[in-house]
Amino acid sequence: MPYLGGEEALRELRRALANPHVQADRLRYRAAVLRVIRMPGIQEYLQQPLLSGLRDKASYVRRAAVLGCAKMLKLQGDCEVDGALVNELYSLLRDQDPIVVVNCLRALEEILKKEGGVVINKPIAHHLLNRMADLDQWGQSEVLTFLLRYRPRSEEELFDILNLLDGYLKSSSPSVVMAATKLFLVLAREYPHVQADVLVRVKGPLLSACTSESRELCFTALCHVRQILGSLPGHFSSHYKKFFCSYSEPHYIKCQKMEVLCELVNDENVQQVLEELKGYCTDVSVELAQGAIFAIGNIARTYTEQCVGILTELLGLQQEHITSAVVQAFRDLVWLCPQCTDAVCRALPSCEDAIQDSEGKRALIWLLGAHGEKVPNAPYVLEEFVENVKSEMFPAVKMELLTALVRLFLSRPAECQDMLGRLLYYCIEEEMDMAVRDRGLFYYRLLQSGVEEVKWVLCSPKSDPSLGLLEDQTERPVNTWASEFNTLAPVYGRERWALVTAHQPAEPSYACSSCTDSRNSDTESLISEGSKEVLKVHPNTGSLTLIPDVYLTAEQFEKTWLSLDMSCHLSLPWCGTVHPDTIQTALHVVHIQTIAMSKAGVQPWKAYLSAQDDAGCLFLTELLLEAADSEMQVSVKQSEAKPEALQTFISALRTVMGAVAGLGS
Repeated sequence: MPYLGGEEALRELRRALANPHVQADRLRYRAAVLRVIRMPGIQEYLQQPLLSGLRDKASYVRRAAVLGCAKMLKLQGDCEVDGALVNELYSLLRDQDPIVVVNCLRALEEILKKEGGVVINKPIAHHLLNRMADLDQWGQSEVLTFLLRYRPRSEEELFDILNLLDGYLKSSSPSVVMAATKLFLVLAREYPHVQADVLVRVKGPLLSACTSESRELCFTALCHVRQILGSLPGHFSSHYKKFFCSYSEPHYIKCQKMEVLCELVNDENVQQVLEELKGYCTDVSVELAQGAIFAIGNIARTYTEQCVGILTELLGLQQEHITSAVVQAFRDLVWLCPQCTDAVCRALPSCEDAIQDSEGKRALIWLLGAHGEKVPNAPYVLEEFVENVKSEMFPAVKMELLTALVRLFLSRPAECQDMLGRLLYYCIEEEMDMAVRDRGLFYYRLLQSGVEEVKWVLCSPKSDPSLGLLEDQTERPVNTWASEFNTLAPVYGRERWALVTAHQPAEPSYACSSCTDSRNSDTESLISEGSKEVLKVHPNTGSLTLIPDVYLTAEQFEKTWLSLDMSCHLSLPWCGTVHPDTIQTALHVVHIQTIAMSKAGVQPWKAYLSAQDDAGCLFLTELLLEAADSEMQVSVKQSEAKPEALQTFISALRTVMGAVAGLGS
């Protein structure tokens, strides 16, 4: 090809794109467009040929030209977006070819990324709804995703849209079903009965996906099933056999199915589910076998007698990994269900020889220390661990042994005194690990203070066995996860997905506030530096330090707030009601003071906050929540223009509010 910056290159490009032989072959045309766009120095000559391609009579030419526009603007970097090109792409949303329509949506989304993506208003939304029947399955799932941005103006319009899309809940394509389900759940967020009906209707497609030959599709469907069960417990109970594991399935799918089975157990199927899980406990895969044992342990919180019997039988197999997992399940069960302590203690003798891993040892030692008075040979089992403490490789086991032996000493002193002295001497004088040595010194000095003091520290009150298990079984409203449906959040988990997306946060819009008057004024700082103690907030992301125990009066806050320009405005997701006391306590931890705050249940809910860094810069904040289960609006004003400090302050505020919102949901 001739020199790319010359007129001859432009003429050759036009000839290539206008060549009827090239246009007749769709793959050749698309390849020609996308290959030429990547060439350095050619972008400035591309716009006119691409605009001509957008108006071409052949639909496959328009398809390639639309994608070429997105690619061209992406390669141009931070250049200003051409309004004429954007208008041309918006007009092509009414193209007769359905693939051109979907390509335009994707291209506009890429081009207008900084502006928030493509805008879906009422005419565009209704046009896309009318074109749904013409689209292929990929196009339908894409359009359903874009329709999430449209909010119907009235209840009548809302139900007209839902009725129009009702058939897509029965589509043969899982992607279309999932996209339609999410759209229904989001649009019907004020109609819980509609959401419940939708989840009942998609039960069949989800069950089909859970038994799909595609492992990726099966795993994703299982993750969404677990998400639904959080709001509708027992929703799939009548189909529990669909979640029995197949021999050929990979380990990660089997683990998901076992998690689902734990949530589907009821009085009618508990025996069948336990028999199935019992079969997995002897699987050749160590991870799967231990996962099945832990699943039985979880079910034991509700059906204690049957599960303890099965776990006790498994101890008779005398296999290392099985015994270790059973003892760990017993430890958790005794902690949560005190009424089963006697049955567990009867099963513990003679299982110490089969445990070699650190987790199993720690679980056994904890049980012997906490409930050793009910295990006849508890001191002698712990004595074996004391004699072998020099060869023990895991410091965590040594620290657990110290705590257990001190506890057992309180109930059986004659049998434990000698070995406890030997263990303390070794840990203090010979042990190289500083954590173990410090633990030994702590117990040595604690014992010197008296037995009563030791009992007060180590022997906290135990639960009343007659109370049984007290767990929070509150069902999560569908609205708390509807926006996460059909995303990777159910696959990763909410916390892990938050960490993944934290690397690409939505940048708040920072206003370049003019604070020269505040900086140059001779007035003294409104907050005195009465305390030199400061708290470092996110030291890895900035150098901001906030001063504790310094306050503004309401009058000072109002006067300063009115005199400053807005520095930042952003929205934070919020679910459920607001608990002012919790928010105020959490903010005080990071030295953000509360000036005024609405009471719980008030709508709209408002709060005004203040903070000052060690350089005297003020951060004034307004929190506004119009209604429950909506976004919280955050406005921040800064007395000095410090963008880095502002970003760090917002990061700290975002972390605190996110933690409080997580507790509330």
